[in-house]
Amino acid sequence: MQDHGGEGNVKTFETRWEDQEGTTFFIQGWEPDNDAPKAFIALIHGLGDHSARFAHIGKVMAEAGYALVGFDLRGHGKSGGPRGHASSLEAYMQDIRQFFQRMEQHYPDIPHFLYGHSLGGLLALAYAIQYGTGLKGVMVTGAALRASLQEQKAKIAMVRLLGSIVPAMTLPSGLDPATLSRDPAVVQAYINDPLVHYSTSLGFGKAALNAIDLCFARASEFPVPLLIMHGKGDKLTYPSGSEHFAKLAGATGGDVTLKLWDGLYHELHNEPEKAEVFKFMIGWLDEHLRQGGSASHQKL
Repeated sequence: MQDHGGEGNVKTFETRWEDQEGTTFFIQGWEPDNDAPKAFIALIHGLGDHSARFAHIGKVMAEAGYALVGFDLRGHGKSGGPRGHASSLEAYMQDIRQFFQRMEQHYPDIPHFLYGHSLGGLLALAYAIQYGTGLKGVMVTGAALRASLQEQKAKIAMVRLLGSIVPAMTLPSGLDPATLSRDPAVVQAYINDPLVHYSTSLGFGKAALNAIDLCFARASEFPVPLLIMHGKGDKLTYPSGSEHFAKLAGATGGDVTLKLWDGLYHELHNEPEKAEVFKFMIGWLDEHLRQGGSASHQKL
């Protein structure tokens, strides 16, 4: 791993790995500079997004004693692959498993959490249901469990029909940057970001629909503590999806915390109230560290 030093009490680093098919994945992380982190948080970003847009969260978490490490999904950011394309949900799941395998070596003796936003929130939930029994907990924000895209019935029907036949065929994502945050500077920075893209493939679309189906079908099996947060003003992914999932996941007595933020848009971490959001997240993390339990992510 390449150490880039840091600012104040925060150390940053980056590295890459290559999978068996030759796709290169970019990783970057933020951790306390002088002390060993008390836990590791794996970050999964959203559609068209990339891990560098979470740098300010990484610094906040590192200052609170946590290591936050994210990787750019295939077809995103500095990782390889056609923009916005994944052949299947399983491809995403295997990418996350490989990421955890590498982080298990880097952080072998501390608890592991998983944090996903938007598409990343959806993938984090699907991953935890299938492979997450050794995680200390999961945090998701703006999870894409119910999204504006799902209202486009003709497009959904096409994705389900053609996603396996011509998976690499691409469509515009239709994402409106103005729906991300009420902070105009955040919106403009997103528009100007050369690593952001607005493409989705039919294969990606089918993978996302399969993830939604899996999450709702197996929500009651959710194996670890969950913090699920959503802005009530989110016009991109709907808070009703998070509410419904939280109800299903908590129905069997699971440790589920649902937090809805009045008036906030899709990117809670980029809203004017972001300091309150970070404080709530760190409080939840600290509380679940004190509870004991699993020491690390399951060995893979």
